[in-house]
Amino acid sequence: MAAQPTPSSPTTVLADPQAVDATEGILQEIIAAGRHQEAMDIKITDLSAASASIRTDIACFSEKVQDMDQHLTTVEEHNGMVPEHDAELRVLRAKLTDLEDRSRRDNIHFFGILERKEGTNIKAFLKSLLPELTGLTFSPQLDFQRLHRIGPPNSVSSGQPRPVIACLLRHEQAQQVLSTARTQGPFLLEGHEARVAVDFSGTTNEKQKAFLALRPQLQKLDIKFGLFQPALLLLRFTMFMHRFIPERAPRDIYTCGNLGLTRSPDWR
Repeated sequence: MAAQPTPSSPTTVLADPQAVDATEGILQEIIAAGRHQEAMDIKITDLSAASASIRTDIACFSEKVQDMDQHLTTVEEHNGMVPEHDAELRVLRAKLTDLEDRSRRDNIHFFGILERKEGTNIKAFLKSLLPELTGLTFSPQLDFQRLHRIGPPNSVSSGQPRPVIACLLRHEQAQQVLSTARTQGPFLLEGHEARVAVDFSGTTNEKQKAFLALRPQLQKLDIKFGLFQPALLLLRFTMFMHRFIPERAPRDIYTCGNLGLTRSPDWR
């Protein structure tokens, strides 16, 4: 009878090569999976950080959108007030122009007085010239607050004498001179035509220029008209008087029909 090995006796186990290869493959897969998991964890961490940054940016953009919406609301409110402000501005400009015109009402422009005709004392020259031109007798004696020629002396090279502007001391005398000038028209001064005109603001002068293109046409058509101060055109047509302000001044007399005039057989 054969002897049985005791438990303490060493036993030799031979490993199956296929099993070893399979085990190593599984271990490699486990290691690769672990590395992949680590990479995934890193990516998830990066995505979380990026997501947090995006949320911060979205919150910032949301605040900016709210600010822009508030600004847009404010702009719309202001735009709604533009017509009202525009109307107020037109009124204020009209008042300012009126005040400037009133401040100049004692100023008179003299055109056509030859250069150096006044000598060295232009005040004394005009004191003697105005009664002679207008035929008026001034009592008290005519006097001026200030007067001078407009523009530098070298402008004489154009051949056109510089205008003289004079501020009369007394308003009544200024109105006398202007009224006489309107009635008599241009004066003759040593064979040259001399004119007297009111001193208006630049704004009013521009308004009056709006009618300049119409005046020759009205004269050619023999239509009665008048330019009233500061800037109002009146003309008689088809037995009616028609008023035009510069803002509605037609560019050509034949477009007047669009502004209330009716073409008729007596339109020449």
